[in-house]
Amino acid sequence: MVLGIPDFWIWSVFLLCIASAALCVVYGVTHWNRGANDEGEQLREEAEWLEKEAEIEEKL
Repeated sequence: MVLGIPDFWIWSVFLLCIASAALCVVYGVTHWNRGANDEGEQLREEAEWLEKEAEIEEKL
């Protein structure tokens, strides 16, 4: 009996829930602000797309 839980399966599910929450935190910390380096490129691509869209709307 661990932590007052007599069944092995309930105990293992309890530990797996805690482990999955810990893995989610680790994943979030390691991937924090990923892609921030590409922000300038993304803004340039968006500006080009908006220019093309404006040209198309003028033609209509």
